[in-house]
Amino acid sequence: MLSRRQVLQVGGIGAMGLTLPGFLEAEKLQKGGGPAKSCIFIHQYGGLSQLDSWDMKPDGPQEIRGPYKPIKTATPGFHICELMPNLARLSEEYAVIRSMTHTVSEHKKANSMLLAGNADPAADDPSFGAMVTRLRPSNTSIPGHVWLQKFGGGAAPPDHTYLTGGHLGMEYAPLLIGEKHDDNPASPNFRVRAFDAKNGLSARQQRSRQDLLQDAQLLSAVGNGPGFESFEIHQRRAFELLHGKAARQAFEIEKEDERVRDCYGRNPLGQNLLLARRLIESGVRLVNVAAWTGLAPGEKFVSVETWDMHGNADVGIFEHGWNGLPFALPRADQAVATLIEDLRDRGLLDSTLVVLVGEFGRTPKISKGAKRIGRDHWPNCYSAMLAGGGIRGGSVYGESDKQAAYVKSNPVTLEDFTATLFAAMNINPASRLSRDGFTLPASSGNPIEALL
Repeated sequence: MLSRRQVLQVGGIGAMGLTLPGFLEAEKLQKGGGPAKSCIFIHQYGGLSQLDSWDMKPDGPQEIRGPYKPIKTATPGFHICELMPNLARLSEEYAVIRSMTHTVSEHKKANSMLLAGNADPAADDPSFGAMVTRLRPSNTSIPGHVWLQKFGGGAAPPDHTYLTGGHLGMEYAPLLIGEKHDDNPASPNFRVRAFDAKNGLSARQQRSRQDLLQDAQLLSAVGNGPGFESFEIHQRRAFELLHGKAARQAFEIEKEDERVRDCYGRNPLGQNLLLARRLIESGVRLVNVAAWTGLAPGEKFVSVETWDMHGNADVGIFEHGWNGLPFALPRADQAVATLIEDLRDRGLLDSTLVVLVGEFGRTPKISKGAKRIGRDHWPNCYSAMLAGGGIRGGSVYGESDKQAAYVKSNPVTLEDFTATLFAAMNINPASRLSRDGFTLPASSGNPIEALL
C-alpha cells in the first residue's frame, strides 16, 4: 500500500516536462522583495462557518456550538473541527486568522471587497490576481493568471470585478476555465475549450490575423497608445495560448497518476486544486479557485455557492448534501491538505502562497432557514487560512469572543489581509497601481508581521 507521500511523489517534479529554463533566471531579475512567488487563492464562496471549522466554541450553548467536536492538531493547544482531520495533521504548515472582520453582509459587495482587498472598492478596481500579475508578471508562454470555476448564482459579484484587469487593462485578466458547474476536471468529458480555434480558422489563418494586427499597430496613428497596446497584448497572449505547447501540457490533468488524482478527491474542488498545482508548476503566477465541492449522488445542480449554508437549498447546514458541512467540509479538508502536502513534497510550498477564505463567516446562532436549519451571513468575525509562501506555520492570529461573534483581539481588515498576501509574495503593498501611476498603492493595509 503506497503512502500519501509516495503517491504524491510519483513521477517527480519533472514528470510533466514543464520546467522552463528561462523561468528561474527571470526570478533573479525581479526587483525588490526577493524572488517572485506564486499563489493559489481558494474562495470558499458563500462564506464558511467559523464556528464549525477553525474557531469552535465547544463550551457554548447548543444553538451556538453546533454538533461537531474539536480535535487536536499537530500544534499544541490548537484545535479545529473533527471534519478536518487531514488539515489537523498538517497544522505546522499553515496559519489561521481568527479575527477577520468587515461590516458588509451582502454577497456581491463582500465578494467584490475581498477580490479588491478593499472595504470600498471602485467599480474598475483590479482584483488581487490582476494586481499580482501586473507587479510580478510570469516569464512564461502561458497566462500568468488563471481562474478555475466561475462564480455563479445570486452571490456572484459582477464579472468585471474579477474576469477583467480593471483599470489595469485586459492583459491582466485571468484565463477563465469552467464557465458552468460541470465544466471542471472532475467531469468525464472535461477539456479546455480555450485551445479551440475561433470560427474554425486554421493555424495559418490565425497567424495571418496576428500579422495583420501587428501591421495595423505600426501604421495606426494610435498604434502606440495604451488602449491599442492593451488590446495587442491580450490578442498576442491568446494566440500564444492557442498554438503553444506549454499551456496545453499544463492543462492535461489526465496525464496525472490516477492515485494522485484520488488523493486530491474526485470532485470539482479536488481536481481543480490538482490542476492549480500543475499550473503553478508550469510558471503561472496566480490561480484563483472557487471551492465548489460538487454534488452528492442523485442531487440536481442548484448553485456553486457551496458554503452559503442558510438551509435554504433543501440541505441543512449539518446535513449530508452539496450545501451541508458533513458533505463539503471533508472534501475541502482532503483537497486542501493534499495540495499543501503535494506542494511541500515537490519543493514548491515555500514559493507558493495558499489562501483559503470566504467573503465572510456565519452567524453564531443557528437559525431556521426557508426549508432547513442553517447559519446566516456574518462579516463581523470570521476565519482564514494561509499556508506556504513564507507564512509562519503552526500559528493562530487574532481572537474572537466566546461566541465567535466579534473580534476580541488583533482585528484583521481586508486591507491588512491583502497587504499580508502581497508581502508573503515578496511584493511591496505600497507599489503604485492607480490610473495616474502614483496616488494609490496596491494595498493601503499593513502586513501582519507575526504571520511572516
